[in-house]
Amino acid sequence: MRPSAPVPPGLVVVDKPAGITSHDVVARVRRLAGTRKVGHAGTLDPMATGVLVLGVDRATRLLGHLMLTEKSYDATVRLGVSTGTDDAEGETTQALGAGSVTEAAAREVLASFVGDIEQVPTAVSAIKVDGKRAYQRVRDGEEVALKARPVTIHELVVHEVRPGQVEGPGGESLAVLDVDLSLRCSSGTYVRAVARDAGAALGVGGHLTALRRTAVGPYDLGLARTLDELADGFAVLPLAEAARAAFPAQDLDEQQAGDVRVGRALDLDLGALTGLFDPDGEFLALYEPREGRARAVAVFVQGAAG
Repeated sequence: MRPSAPVPPGLVVVDKPAGITSHDVVARVRRLAGTRKVGHAGTLDPMATGVLVLGVDRATRLLGHLMLTEKSYDATVRLGVSTGTDDAEGETTQALGAGSVTEAAAREVLASFVGDIEQVPTAVSAIKVDGKRAYQRVRDGEEVALKARPVTIHELVVHEVRPGQVEGPGGESLAVLDVDLSLRCSSGTYVRAVARDAGAALGVGGHLTALRRTAVGPYDLGLARTLDELADGFAVLPLAEAARAAFPAQDLDEQQAGDVRVGRALDLDLGALTGLFDPDGEFLALYEPREGRARAVAVFVQGAAG
């Protein structure tokens, strides 16, 4: 059901279901919003559920800045089995079992990932290698070796460690440990890689069996709506409200607002990337401190330069 009136620019926080891609969600929201100008801030794998932040109309220009923010997840790691994709969608590559792994050992290894670490992204990621997505190279039968990159895991909490039995590749019963956890991490962190690396550190292999993103920066599941809910009543988080939630805010006088509308630098003391608002509360632009002044990063008012 398409809205009867044009949808204003803003964000749509979707609670993505399992089994569809982020691009599928974008396509559905385009139909619901009645516009093709819809984009998303960071993808979720088809297996994953939870917060997917979309921008409508001019708000799509905000998405690149939101992609740099931290994210939070709930996940389940299965120790004892490795897969080619580091998650449950891949083929089993090794099944050593986790009968020798104690709960204390699993908790200790996972705790070691907290902080600044060097992480090798999973091979089936969207990272480009010589202009081609890594996952496409894997699908084409190529060997992909990605370089480690710095990421930060701010917090990792293990909730429950559950021993279990699964069927091994030869039909045998295989002991595994399923670990339910929550983590808060920097953008660019692969939770699948945490599962893989934890299993490797314990010598038994590991992969992700469930992943739910609970927050992208300030936008969490409390703001999220399912696709069915959006079909029943489509609404966006207004651009001004979305910007105030994600960035420091600076309210301007009329003269300053006029300068911002055409992208002029201002004599403002900003400490970081900041949202600027006119006296009526309209979101005008993102400015940053540079060369001793506040300078435009992106101007969002219609008809403005920048």
